Amino acid sequence: MNNERTLVMGILNVTPDSFADGGKYLDFESAINRAKEMIVEGVDIIDVGGESTRPGSDRISEELERDRVIPIITELAELGVALSIDTTRANIAQAAIGAGATYVNDVSGGLADPKMVTVIGTNPTVQYVVMHWRGHSKDMQSAAQYRNVVSEVKDELDERVIALTRAGVSPEQIILDPGIGFAKGSAHNWELLKNIDRLALLGFPILVGASRKRFLGDLLGANSPDDREFASVAITTNMAKAGVWGVRTHSVKPHRDAIAVIEELRK
Repeated sequence: MNNERTLVMGILNVTPDSFADGGKYLDFESAINRAKEMIVEGVDIIDVGGESTRPGSDRISEELERDRVIPIITELAELGVALSIDTTRANIAQAAIGAGATYVNDVSGGLADPKMVTVIGTNPTVQYVVMHWRGHSKDMQSAAQYRNVVSEVKDELDERVIALTRAGVSPEQIILDPGIGFAKGSAHNWELLKNIDRLALLGFPILVGASRKRFLGDLLGANSPDDREFASVAITTNMAKAGVWGVRTHSVKPHRDAIAVIEELRK
């Protein structure tokens, strides 16, 4: 899965409570319009999520999650854009694949729902984003305890890869995500970003999702996620320099522009 450049996965949260854009695209029309804007700006993949995973958030029912995301994916599939479903639930993943999604972005890496491995294994053309995870959002920050965060995240991702491949997931399906902001403090996030090349030694494509997250606010004194956008573009620039497979972002064009600059400098 070699790309000519770092890909941009655009975030489309159809939720009322996501940390950066909760409520903005909750209704069907606004979500579709936002997706069309991202397509015009050059998005590579649209990641549709119906359940917030911000720190401290409560879970919602499977029925509500399904009602939020499946109509959106069904509609967007007609536009020809690559689609991802952001879910930890196997049934939602399967429904989204049936509706046209070709990526499953699972923040739990298959740990939250044991049936997920079967869904991925029986859909061999689907790409599976396996994130480093230490528990659900409600209390995940209590697990932000590390002696060496880079080594531990690397080892725990490797354990997930071994478990998934033994259970029938093809290595060619797997994309790894270090889980920036998930059971991580600010210092942990920076260490992972500084050492992203060490995670790449696992031999899988790397997706980085740092867009507008709290650790950037800690650095800048920026309480509003919108005020962290320039810093997010700086992260994308450095990740593109490092050659990561993709970045997951709230905006599209600034990140595509930053990646284009890095690609031009590489020539």
